[in-house]
Amino acid sequence: MLWVTDMAPEPHDVYWSNLWIPYGQLWIRKIATLMSAIAFMLVFLIPVTFVQGMTQLEQLQQTFPFLKGILKKKLVSGLFTGYLPSVILILALYTVPPVMMLFSAVEGTISRSGRKKSACCKILYFTIWNVFFVNVFTGSVIRQLRVFSSVKDIPAQLAIAVPAQAGFFLTYVLSSGWASLACEVMQLYPLLCNLIKKFILRIKSDSSNDALSFPYHTEIPRLLLFGFIGFTCSILVPLILPFLLVYFIMAFFVYRNQVLNVYVSKYESGGQYWPIVHNTTIFSLVLMQIIALGVFGLRKSPVASGFTIPLVIFTILFNEYCRQRFNPIFVNHVAEILIDMDQRDEQSGAMEEIHQMLQSAYCQFTVNPRDLFKCGCSNHQEDGVPVRVPENVKPGESSSRIS
Repeated sequence: MLWVTDMAPEPHDVYWSNLWIPYGQLWIRKIATLMSAIAFMLVFLIPVTFVQGMTQLEQLQQTFPFLKGILKKKLVSGLFTGYLPSVILILALYTVPPVMMLFSAVEGTISRSGRKKSACCKILYFTIWNVFFVNVFTGSVIRQLRVFSSVKDIPAQLAIAVPAQAGFFLTYVLSSGWASLACEVMQLYPLLCNLIKKFILRIKSDSSNDALSFPYHTEIPRLLLFGFIGFTCSILVPLILPFLLVYFIMAFFVYRNQVLNVYVSKYESGGQYWPIVHNTTIFSLVLMQIIALGVFGLRKSPVASGFTIPLVIFTILFNEYCRQRFNPIFVNHVAEILIDMDQRDEQSGAMEEIHQMLQSAYCQFTVNPRDLFKCGCSNHQEDGVPVRVPENVKPGESSSRIS
C-alpha cells in the first residue's frame, strides 16, 4: 500500500494515452518491447546481408550467373556494387522509426519526450549495429559469430574489416547524409501529406496542432551514426573525412534554419538528448582507439600499442567524471523554469484545458475522494484541531501554490 511516484512532465508533454497503465504492468511492457526490438533487429539482418552481398562483385556473379555479361561493364558494376546497395539499405531503414515509436508507446512512458527519447535510443542502437557492425563483419551470421568468438581478435578483425567497407560507407554518407539534408529542406513527406489532405481528402482546416515538431528520434541517430563512422574510419580511411566535414557544415545551417523557421517547439524536455549524444561520442572514441590498437598490433608496433591502452583508460575516466559532474543537471529541472512555465499557462488560460484532460485521462478512482475521506475518518483531527474538507476545489488550486 505504497504510492509509487514519478516526476510529472510538462503539461504539454504529457502522453495522455498512457496514464491509465498500472505501475505493475510497466516492467512487463519494457521486457516485451525489448525482446520485440531485438527480434526486429535480427529479422533486419536479412536485407542487410542481401545488401552486403551486392557490394562484392565476385559473390554477386556466383549467385546470379546470368548477370556476368552485364556486370562486366564498369558503369553497371559500379552502380550495382556502389550506389544501389546503400539506396536499398536506406529504403529499408525508413521502416525502423515508425516501428520503434510504436514499441516506445507500448513501453508505457507517460511523456511525449520520453517516448521520443526511448525511440531515439532504439533507433541509434539499431542503426549502429546494422549499418556499421553487420556491414563490417560481412558474410553469414555464423561467420559473424566466429569473428566475435575470440575477444583478443576483435581489434585485429576491426582493423582488417573496416577498410574493406570504405567504399560502402563513403557512398552511404553521400546517399543518406547529403540526400537526407536535401529532403529535410524540401520537406517532401509533409508536403505530400498536405497535398493529400487538401486535394484528396478535402480537408481545408489549418490548426496549430498541424505544426510539426523537430523529429529528434530520427535526426539525432543519423547525426551520431555519421559521427561514429567518422571516428572509426578516420585512422584507416581518412578519405571519408572531407565528405563528413561537408555534411556536418551543411547540417548545421539546415537544422538551424529548420529549428528557427520551420518546426514548432510544443514542449520542453530539459535537454534529455544530450547524455545520449555524449555517451555515443565516448563510445565512438573508445572504439576508434581499439581499432588503432589493432592496427598497431598488425604492424607490430608495441610502443604505439602501449601508448594506446592508457588513452582508452583516460577516455573512460573522463566519461565517468562527466557523468558525475553533469548528469544531475539533466535529471532534475530547474525550479525557476518550471514556475515560469506554470505562470504562462495560467495567463494564457491553458490550465483549465489541462485539468479537463487530466480528469478524463486518469480516472482510476471512480469514487469521490471527499466521500472516501468522510467514510474513513468523519471526525478526523490533526493535533487536536478538526480538519475541514474544502468545497469546490479544482485540481491544481490551493491556498498556496506549489510548483
